[in-house]
Amino acid sequence: MATQSKTTGIKTANIKTADTQTTTIALRRPGQDSTRNAIILGIGLLIALAAPYVLYPVFVMKVLCFALFACAFNLLIGFAGLLSFGHAAFFGGAAYITAHSAKVWGLGPEVSILLGMGFSALLGLAFGALAIRRQGIYFAMITLALSQMVFFMALQLKFTGGEDGIQAVPRGHLFGVIDLNNSLSMYYFVLAVFLVGFAVVWRAVHSPFGQVLKAIRENEPRAVSLGYRTERYKLLAFVLSASLAGLAGGTKALVFQLASLTDVTWQMSGEVVLMTLLGGMGTLLGPVVGAAIVVTLESYLAATSMPVPVVIGAIFVVCVLVFRRGIVGELQARFGRR
Repeated sequence: MATQSKTTGIKTANIKTADTQTTTIALRRPGQDSTRNAIILGIGLLIALAAPYVLYPVFVMKVLCFALFACAFNLLIGFAGLLSFGHAAFFGGAAYITAHSAKVWGLGPEVSILLGMGFSALLGLAFGALAIRRQGIYFAMITLALSQMVFFMALQLKFTGGEDGIQAVPRGHLFGVIDLNNSLSMYYFVLAVFLVGFAVVWRAVHSPFGQVLKAIRENEPRAVSLGYRTERYKLLAFVLSASLAGLAGGTKALVFQLASLTDVTWQMSGEVVLMTLLGGMGTLLGPVVGAAIVVTLESYLAATSMPVPVVIGAIFVVCVLVFRRGIVGELQARFGRR
């Protein structure tokens, strides 16, 4: 039976357990979670605004690009339950299109990124239409095979530059006014792109569309029995995830003024899987934390003689054993029980 304290205003509930003892638990108000999330996001935004004055701006921009890439991938695996090993095709494909548009066609940065994002959306539509017909490991292998086709095309086509890639990509002027060659201007542009992409993921997850995706992830036959055409929802999730991955890839090409084969290799697909699982699959902040950890380790270990993949792999194994839900997922579970 639920009661409410007059002094604190906190609702409590008396629950009888199996041994007939009565336990009183506190029921949190619905607004408490939203208030806590708003505080966390506010603190994170303040840290992001001040980051370029404390850290190397290009490093933080790299973290933001890969964080958006991981969030896009998490939308597919964490909320739709679809494991893709081919997301590097969308990330790297958009990087090539953005770099070519900015350098050869002389388009502005905003138009170039949108073209790269549009290319990734069309590529995601083609890949998804083929891949969603299968489930589990078959789905993952189809996405990997299709991604490898994109890799070989990037290696052979002339406009991609082959093994040299597209170098010296001009950042240009945003809307013809803001010079993105300035590090601070470029950083805040990348931050704005990340916030827009993160807001899209947040809105998709907290919409009826997101609830249907969760239902498909948990029990697809039951979702079908309720009348949902699950293939359409999975295809839409795939295209949305591919588009956001392309947004991250196009932005990254402008940050480093380079689009190379590294962006479309299968190792890049594996890296985003690592980021998502390390931070916490199925959480909104988990991919951001995972991307920050992986990029930081890669940057600081590159200057040492230690083998970077071995160290990151060892850390991943330890985190999987200690934090089975990922870092953010485990913290949420523990604080939730409290």
